[in-house]
Amino acid sequence: MPDQFGKARRPVGRAGAAWHVAGYGLVSLVSAAVLVFAIELIFRGDLAATTNFFSQPFKPGWTTIILFALIMIGLDAVFGRRHQSLMFVAPLTLGLAFVGHQKSLYLGDPLYPTDFLYARQIIELMPLLVRERPMTGIALVVGIVLAAALLVYGWRLWRRLAPALTYKGRLARLVLTLPLLAFFVSLMDYASFSWTRDRLQIIPMMWDQKENYNSNGFALAFALNVPMAHVTAPKGYSENAIAAIKKPTVTTSLPPEKPDIIVVMSESFWDPTVLPGVSIKPDPIPTVRDLRSGSVFSPEFGGMTANVEFEALTGFSNAFLPAGSIPYQQYVRAPIPSMATFLKNEGYETRAIHPGTNWFWNRTPVYADFGFDSFRSEENMPPMQKRGPLASDAAMTDEVIREADETSDPFFFFVVSLQNHGPYEPQRYPDAKHTVDAPTSQWARDSLQSYAEGAADADHGLQRLLDWARQRERPTVIAFFGDHLPPLGPVYVETGFLKNNVAPRKEAPEKMLEHRETPLVVWSNKTGPVKDMGAISPAFLPYHVLTAAGITHPYYTGFLGELNERYRVVDRSLLLSTSGEATPDWARAKEIDPAIRDFRFLQYDMMFGKRRAAPSFFPETINKLVAHTS
Repeated sequence: MPDQFGKARRPVGRAGAAWHVAGYGLVSLVSAAVLVFAIELIFRGDLAATTNFFSQPFKPGWTTIILFALIMIGLDAVFGRRHQSLMFVAPLTLGLAFVGHQKSLYLGDPLYPTDFLYARQIIELMPLLVRERPMTGIALVVGIVLAAALLVYGWRLWRRLAPALTYKGRLARLVLTLPLLAFFVSLMDYASFSWTRDRLQIIPMMWDQKENYNSNGFALAFALNVPMAHVTAPKGYSENAIAAIKKPTVTTSLPPEKPDIIVVMSESFWDPTVLPGVSIKPDPIPTVRDLRSGSVFSPEFGGMTANVEFEALTGFSNAFLPAGSIPYQQYVRAPIPSMATFLKNEGYETRAIHPGTNWFWNRTPVYADFGFDSFRSEENMPPMQKRGPLASDAAMTDEVIREADETSDPFFFFVVSLQNHGPYEPQRYPDAKHTVDAPTSQWARDSLQSYAEGAADADHGLQRLLDWARQRERPTVIAFFGDHLPPLGPVYVETGFLKNNVAPRKEAPEKMLEHRETPLVVWSNKTGPVKDMGAISPAFLPYHVLTAAGITHPYYTGFLGELNERYRVVDRSLLLSTSGEATPDWARAKEIDPAIRDFRFLQYDMMFGKRRAAPSFFPETINKLVAHTS
C-alpha cells in the first residue's frame, strides 16, 4: 500500500506511516533551509551577514524556509517524485541570487521582477562585457553548459530511481500546500496592511530597496516587488484634489520665429577630473567646462538611462513611481504628454535620434506614445562609423546636422548618444590622445583613459554642433547633458571617490550631489549659454529648455516654473530647495509640501488616472490621449 504521501511500500502500521510522513517533511524542511541559506549567501556575498539574517527566530528568514518547503512539497506533487522539485527550484533561485548579486555590484540596486522586461538589453550588452573580461565570459559559458548537462542527467536519473508517487499521495500534497501558498501570496501586496505579515516581521520597505532586501531576504523582497507593476493612487488623489490645484497663469505662446530645439543626452557624460588625485591631459571636456549652465541631478547611477530620459522628456518624476521601476518598460502603454507632444501640436517636426537598436529600452512604442513623428535608429539610419565598439559621437553629430539642414519646418530633435557606453575596457581606443595620472592600478588608469577619450569625443561633438548653430539664421537652442555617472567600478574605489563600485541610493545630501551630478549646458545661438542653474532634476529640463527658446506652456513653464522656484531636485530620497536646504526621506513624512503633493497628483492623473488635469495643464492633449499605440 502507498503511504499518505504516495510512496509505494510494504504494509506497515500507523506508527510506521507517520514516521514516513515525518521523515519526508523533515527532509523537505532541511533541504529548504540549506537552499535559502545558500540563496542569501550568494546574494549578500557575506557569510557573517547571512548568518546574522538567520540568527533571530522571528525574522523573515525562517518564514522563507517554511515557504520554500511548501513550494517544494507542492512541486513534488506536480512532478510525481519525492524531492525532485529541488532540481527545479535550486538552479532557478540560486541563479537569480547570483544575478541579483552581480546587479548590486555593478548598478547598486538589487534584482527586481521587472528587470526581466529588459533581458534582451542585457543579452545585447554581453559582447561588450565579454570583450572586457574574456576569460570570465568563457568560464561563465562553460559553467552554464556543464551545469545544464548535469541538471538534465540528474533529473532523468532521479526519475528512473525514485518510485512514482500515487495520485492519492500527490493530491494530499496539493491539499496541504496550495491553501497555505495562496495565503502567502495574499500577503505580498505591500500597498495593503497585513496583520499576519506584520506578525511575521515581513516589513515592506519599498522606499529603500537595499534595506528591503537586507531585512526581508532576497526571495521575499523579490516577491514584494511583483505588485510594483500596478501603481496605486497617492493618498488624497481625487477629482476634487485635481480641481483644487492652483491653475497656471501661464498660457501657451511661441515667438514669431519658432526656434529649433536640439536636446542631446550624452551617454554617461561626466567630468572625470573630479576624481581624487586624478589628472587628465589635455582637458577632456573644455567646451562643456567653458559653457556649463549647471548640473543634472540624475535619479540613477551607472545605468538605467531610460529613467533619466523619462523625466527629461515628460517633466514627470521617478520619485513618484515604485522604487526599481522602469516607466518605459512598465507604465508607458498609451499616449503620455511630453515636450514632443506639445511641440508637435505647435507645428514642429519632432524626431528622436539614437544610433543604437530601436527596441532597446522599448523606445519605439514609447517615442510614439510621447508624440514623436519619427524615430531614427540603427535600423533606418545610414551606416554609422564606429569609434571603439560602438557608433561614434562624430558620426552621430554628422547625422544630426544633416537631418537638421534637410528639415524646413521648425524641429525638436531628442538625441541619445551611444559611443561612450560602458564597460570601459583598457585600450578601447588605440589612438587615444589623453594621458591619465592617477594613484591606482594600471588597469584602472587604462580604463579611465578609455572613458576620458570617449568623454572628449562627446565634448568635441557638442562643439561642432554649436559651431554649426552659430552660422544659422533661425534661432536654435541646444541642451546637452549626461544621463548618469559612468559605471567605472574599481576606478571609483581605487581613487577613494566611493567606498564601493556604485554609489548608495541613500547617503548624506552633499554626497548624493557629488555622486549624481552630471554636466549640463543650455545654450542659444542668439543669447549664448544659460548660467547659474545649479543642480536640477531632469524633470525640470523642459522648463529651462523652453524658457531659453522663449516658449511658454501651462505645465512645462507654468507649473514646473513655479515649482522650480521652490525646489531644484525632486528625488525619491531627497528634496533640495533653491536655497540649498535638503530634506532627506521626505516621502516618509506625515505631511508633504503641498507643491510636491500637487506635482505627484498631476503625474498620477496624466499617467494612470482620468486625465482631469489635461484641460488646464496639457491643453494640447485634449481628445488626443485615447489611442493605445503600445
